[in-house]
Order: sequence, then structure tokens, then C-alpha cells
Amino acid sequence: MTETKNTAETRKHIAQVGKLLHVIVKELLDRADVHDDSKLGPVEAAMFERVTHRLATTTYGTPEYAACLEDMKADALPHHYAHNRHHPEHHKNGIEDMTLIDLVEMLADWKAATMRHNDGDLAKSLEHNETRFGIPPTLAKILGNTARELGWA
Repeated sequence: MTETKNTAETRKHIAQVGKLLHVIVKELLDRADVHDDSKLGPVEAAMFERVTHRLATTTYGTPEYAACLEDMKADALPHHYAHNRHHPEHHKNGIEDMTLIDLVEMLADWKAATMRHNDGDLAKSLEHNETRFGIPPTLAKILGNTARELGWA
């Protein structure tokens, strides 16, 4: 049976979408390879060594957590944000200057962060971050939908 022109065009379209998705996947894989590498460098390593264990025993969004962040601001946190674009703080206009790739890495980072806290909960973190970062309601819903689809929240 010969293929129709429509079927051939559909196959071409499917292949093109696949190639474009591979570009996105490659970018995400590249991000995975270098995620937060600056934490291991001379500017940030000592700060994260000092504070990470304290963060694990705090509840995200509480005054105790904010005090840890404040302690980090005096040290290397600005450097961390400047070198890691998956943080809203990296961008002049926060979330609205981010790309979809940034957002995917950010969501994975937030999930991983909840796993380091004794009482981490991504759904609660997303609620808190909607206010903290001024995330528009539609985007907040999309992030929550994605987290739930992946079994993260």
C-alpha cells in the first residue's frame, strides 16, 4: 500500500517535532550536568557547608528559614543567584524573565530541596513561592499540575 501525501507530511511533521523536543531534552541534560556547580566553588562552598544542615531542620517559609537565608545573603548567596539562572532572583524581573527550561530546572530544584528538609512538601512550597516570587496564578497552576503529574506533590 502506498503512502498518501498527507501521511508522508504527517510523518515529516512528527519527525520535526521529535527533533525539536530533542533540543529541549539536550538543554535539560546539559543543565542537569552543571546544576548548582557554583556551590562547590570557593565563593560559595563554605557558606553552604555552614548553613545547609541548619536549613534541613527548618520549615520552608518560616522565620527560622528566613533567618538562614538572611545569614547567607551576607555571604555568597548573591553570587549563587548570579551564576544560576534557574533561580527567580537571577533575573531582573524574576519569574517573568525566565524560560521554560529555567522553570523546569527550578521545579526540579524545589522538589530536591523539599527532600533535604525534614518536613519538606512541594505542594506547600509551591503555595509559598507563588507569593514569594509573584508567580501568576496560571503559571502556579501549571507548576502544580506538572509536579502532580510527575508524582512530586
